[in-house]
Amino acid sequence: MPVAVVVGMQWGDEGKGKIIDLFAENVDVVARYQGGHNAGHTICFGETEFVLHLIPSGIFHKGKLCVIGNGVVVDPIALADEMRQLEEVDIDLKGRLVISDRANIIMPYHGVSDQGRENENGKFQKIGTTGRGIGPSYADKIARSGIRTCDLRDEKYLRSRLEANYEEKSRVLKSLYGRQLSGVDRLYDDLMVFRETILNYLADTHLLMDDLISQNKKILCEGAQGTMLDVDHGTYPFVTSSNSSAGGACTGLGIPPTKIDRILGVIKAYTTRVGEGPFPTELFDEDGEQLGKVGHEFGATTGRPRRCGWFDGVVARYAIKINGIDALILTKIDVLDGLKTIKVCTGYKFEGQVYSDMPADPKVLENCEPVYTEYEGWMEKTAGIRDFDQLPEKAKNYVNHLSDLLEIPFLIISTGPDRKDTIELGSLFNP
Repeated sequence: MPVAVVVGMQWGDEGKGKIIDLFAENVDVVARYQGGHNAGHTICFGETEFVLHLIPSGIFHKGKLCVIGNGVVVDPIALADEMRQLEEVDIDLKGRLVISDRANIIMPYHGVSDQGRENENGKFQKIGTTGRGIGPSYADKIARSGIRTCDLRDEKYLRSRLEANYEEKSRVLKSLYGRQLSGVDRLYDDLMVFRETILNYLADTHLLMDDLISQNKKILCEGAQGTMLDVDHGTYPFVTSSNSSAGGACTGLGIPPTKIDRILGVIKAYTTRVGEGPFPTELFDEDGEQLGKVGHEFGATTGRPRRCGWFDGVVARYAIKINGIDALILTKIDVLDGLKTIKVCTGYKFEGQVYSDMPADPKVLENCEPVYTEYEGWMEKTAGIRDFDQLPEKAKNYVNHLSDLLEIPFLIISTGPDRKDTIELGSLFNP
């Protein structure tokens, strides 16, 4: 039963793309289970850098099957563009890419709604979304009014669904945001441009996954964003609109929980987040600036600068519990190379009380004082090191402290963006 889930343990941008790409060499299938083209998984190999938004990060390995699950919301324009870019670098998708026939489609009115809500000058709470229609698409899914990829098979049925949605969306968007939608004919015609492209890759992926599991194929489940952006378990309301935690792999791919063999958590040696929302360890000083500069902390999807802060042990412990993490993957330790002092948050102090577990109350998260343990920086180069014993002693101490704090061993330590910049302390399916 070799099925593993790789999940981000912070607010996304933990380096999951590199890790999935690294693991993909030794699996048969890489399956994406949630999110949309708001995700940005950066793959670096040699002089080549590629950002994937929808297609699983295993696509650069020949012979690997890549699955877009039912839990993903698919923008046809973004998907077609990504497919074109991959084909331009000689990545053959035929027979290697499969799209669930139960995935919901992001329509133009979803993007209009998303952008309108974010730009309404205080009428609505600003979340800091990418404005790409992800949330409104999931909202329609939950409201049972979404358009699904399987609807493309029946043009008459598709048309009826679009007409029903158009009546509602056109009124709402005009009333709330003063935005006028293109006519239903335009919506239909634009969607039909991508019909054949999508249908060529469409399949009942829950049956496919069941068959692959019965064949004992090695499957790697890929999530987008991170645990702290999970719609149920993240820093609500400043979250994404799907379950980015490990449980999303079951609902987003149709894999029973009993078939999951390993859950691996990816966590940065410091913490970042994009957009609005509480961030207890956020830095506003030279250390924060250095982390952002050295770590190239800009959103892979939006280009927005990421907020940077110290490692948050409260967040990490919470993510371990929520996901049932078996092993940890530490990324970007090399970004800390030039720091004289490094801090780790072990609790949140608010109104005389110290919280060691993640509170739900936004007031606590927004106004708490982090409780820090300080460590001497190693002021030596770790970038590119591929053997744990070659790390500076203070860097090894830092890694060991984090492992002790979290009570989980590290499986991999990433020392740079390239595939080769990796310390491997174990294998994917074995401790």
